[in-house]
Amino acid sequence: MSQDLLDRIDQRTRLAGHNRLALLLFRLGGRQLFGVNVFKVKEVLQRPPLFTLPQLPRAFAGAADVRGRSVPVLDLARAIGYAEGEADEPRYLVVTEFNRSVQGFLVAGVDRIVNIAVEQIQPPPDAGGDGHYLTGVARHQGELIQLIDVESVLAESAPRGSDLGTLHALPAGRGPREVLVVDDSRVARNQIRAVLEQLGLESLLLSDGRQALDHLQALVRNGESPAERYAMVISDIEMPAMDGYTLTTEIRRDPALRNLFVLLHTSLSGVFNQAMVERVGADDFVPKYSERELAQRVAARITSLG
Repeated sequence: MSQDLLDRIDQRTRLAGHNRLALLLFRLGGRQLFGVNVFKVKEVLQRPPLFTLPQLPRAFAGAADVRGRSVPVLDLARAIGYAEGEADEPRYLVVTEFNRSVQGFLVAGVDRIVNIAVEQIQPPPDAGGDGHYLTGVARHQGELIQLIDVESVLAESAPRGSDLGTLHALPAGRGPREVLVVDDSRVARNQIRAVLEQLGLESLLLSDGRQALDHLQALVRNGESPAERYAMVISDIEMPAMDGYTLTTEIRRDPALRNLFVLLHTSLSGVFNQAMVERVGADDFVPKYSERELAQRVAARITSLG
């Protein structure tokens, strides 16, 4: 099954820009289906032997040798606090690549790949701390799918040091000092906000492209110019409800929005298509996650406003 899944992953990555999402579905135990964006998946393997590395954070189950590379491995059920009585013995390793790093997640079973419209994905229920690892939920063929925020899982299991250093607030200029941030990952939103705060900038944080477009269009209806309120829009690419490519396309199509500066910001590695960014009309692109690189791009934009 794993090889068949791998053979189909390349085909599914062509969905970018069509407001559709390919999900690798898996189980941690019981009937509940979970999903992760196929774009983040490098391969699926039967569980390999694990070994210890002294520098691994305590939350990791160990490391695996994947094609000659030592890959840190998390037991996903344990990492998200999945009910102990419901978790099965993990039999598969899902090797992922995002935020410029490679890591593996142990899961009990790998189901299939499905292709769904992002409009079908709804925000996760407000269930307090128990659901903080979800970016959304969807139904497919009568089954409920919970979408895992693997960026949050990894950030909580292996907190990383900042490469930002100390920033000075940007000098006041004639341009706006607020940035619209659009990202379905709670961790990513907070990271971006921290960078902007150090630069002395304000931010409005939204969790998907549909929210962002509705907000911008509401400003126009109220007689406000979005380009005069926001210095720039920083948007993730893969999001529920509306992806970043579609959001950028809609901004460029609307005469009242087209002057907005759009920077696309994504955790996807290896499958990003620069031609797609140019085609939808984005002004800039920064792969996640380097605070310093993001700060440099934001500072350059603010400085250009005078």
